[in-house]
Amino acid sequence: MKDQKIMLVDGMALLFRAYYATAQSGYIRRTKSGIPTNAIYGFVRYLWDAVQLYNPTHIACCWDVSSKTFRTEEFAAYKGNRSAAPDDLIPQFDLILEVTESMGIPNLSAPGYEADDCIGTISRELEADMEVLILTGDHDMLQLVDERTSVIIMKKGYGNYKVYTPESLMEEKELTPAQIIDMKALMGDASDNYPGVKGIGEKTAIKLVKEYGTIAGILENLDQLTPSIRTKIENGLDMLHMSHRLAAIHREVPVVCSLDASLLLLEDDIILTKFEELEIKSLCSMLGVGVF
Repeated sequence: MKDQKIMLVDGMALLFRAYYATAQSGYIRRTKSGIPTNAIYGFVRYLWDAVQLYNPTHIACCWDVSSKTFRTEEFAAYKGNRSAAPDDLIPQFDLILEVTESMGIPNLSAPGYEADDCIGTISRELEADMEVLILTGDHDMLQLVDERTSVIIMKKGYGNYKVYTPESLMEEKELTPAQIIDMKALMGDASDNYPGVKGIGEKTAIKLVKEYGTIAGILENLDQLTPSIRTKIENGLDMLHMSHRLAAIHREVPVVCSLDASLLLLEDDIILTKFEELEIKSLCSMLGVGVF
């Protein structure tokens, strides 16, 4: 299994990116009957571009299945600032699962957990046997980087990626993967709507983590900090610890990724049928499907 590698796809990250890439222009691709398919079309393009570039032997998609997770139980406002999905995107949530299934790609999720947690669990289970690639736009995933797992961050436009390994992460951010969690605990995360320590931003968070190594190291050296920073941390201790729990990807989720099921093997007839149904048959040539 040495030459095998699996690509774990953050499904919602790709789908939202694909939707907004075209929706902002005001044009929404639709079938003749009016079903929106712009996110589906873009998703397949994004996905297949990455597949061709990184050549995984296996692939699986992980999804968020519910807005209620162990994180919202701990902190009710978690992700509470996010607006509802656009009306044109909602019908594409179920359809994209049908599309990935038609491509032989398993759709994985676990009630009460996010896609990040599923990806973190699967990467930990499989990396002893094969190389793991994580395809996402979410920088939270950088905490999963290690010698056998790389995180591929999608940048703006097709074919534009930044690949993070432990070396490139250290080179760019001067942090280890575990320190990403500590940094987020201190500075919070506006997109996920948890505050961290009030008054501490990214620069200060990175400086503290680099200097003291961990949250524990910072707390052991409070007397070394400036009075202002020390006061902020002492006043925000409970939120600091909670933010750390919210930021950490849970890696013991009840989710299983079968290597047989995730083997990348396209079946032309199944794909053609589904793509014709959604009037996205033009993508088949990109996949090499139906080309004889």
